[in-house]
Amino acid sequence: MLVQLNSFSGITSDYQYIYLSPHFDDVVYSCAGTIGSQVHRGQRPLVITVFAGIPSSRLKLSVFAVKFHTYMGFDQFASKILKYRGVGRVAIQLREMLASGQDAGAVIRARRKEDARALTYLQADYLWLDYLEAIYRGSPAYYHRQSQLVGGEVNPADRWIEKQLALDLLTLHKRLPSAVWYAPLGIGRHLDHQIVTSAVDALIQVGANVKLYEDFPYVVREGALEHRLEESAWRLVPELVEVFETLHLRQTAAEMYSSQTKMNFENVAKMYGSQIKKSLDSKEAMYKIMSDYTQSIHPEKTGHMERYWIPGKALRDKVNPVE
Repeated sequence: MLVQLNSFSGITSDYQYIYLSPHFDDVVYSCAGTIGSQVHRGQRPLVITVFAGIPSSRLKLSVFAVKFHTYMGFDQFASKILKYRGVGRVAIQLREMLASGQDAGAVIRARRKEDARALTYLQADYLWLDYLEAIYRGSPAYYHRQSQLVGGEVNPADRWIEKQLALDLLTLHKRLPSAVWYAPLGIGRHLDHQIVTSAVDALIQVGANVKLYEDFPYVVREGALEHRLEESAWRLVPELVEVFETLHLRQTAAEMYSSQTKMNFENVAKMYGSQIKKSLDSKEAMYKIMSDYTQSIHPEKTGHMERYWIPGKALRDKVNPVE
């Protein structure tokens, strides 16, 4: 029977494989083949989604956040306003009305339903933490441009999240010292991924068994993996997991995040250019890109792989000691 946990206190020694997902879709996009194999062997994987908090209905959204909701397909009326090219007071008033009228909580509740469906399909238990996603943090918003959200620097006011998460993970590690942790490598440098990756450094420093997964689809961007490996604070050794028999689980579960498919894979599909048929929609492109990438990890073999990076010796000039 699948379980939705309510807090860290509900995590018992039954969970030997613990996955940390910055957002609802990250672990499924990146690791669902491995999860499928573990479930097939009778294991009980647990997925902890960090930025799963429900914003207050009184939160006034930035125009940037409203655009995200529109890309997800949650508000077609918003799309019309955002496309309005007028200038001056009328345009400003329209956008302010839109920002104050959207309910971010309803969006997150809808995304939670997507996540529950996908993880139920994979037969993985799950826990949603209450930290807010980056686009909902700050008043006024800390992050209001794409360049800040992906590739930017974490606002100092958000550093408490990293510290608190690190403390909670260390406490859990003391209770479950033999657990295997799966955490994002941080490819693409999304702010929320950066926070989780930094918090996980605390686990690595105390010798926890940590495997860093390749953030998908950021990893398919040319040079993104190499850049992240170069800037890592750890010497990283690759570990491959064969997912030929379970790739379809990853693809099917990923499709269940219907609000995210176009936003995450439309631009990636464009990067593939002629390799992606123009007739393919975002969902079909996602299937192909996922298949192509997992096969490219070990091209000498005919199977599909998911790759994890195991931290070894610290590069001391890059490691921040646990406080």
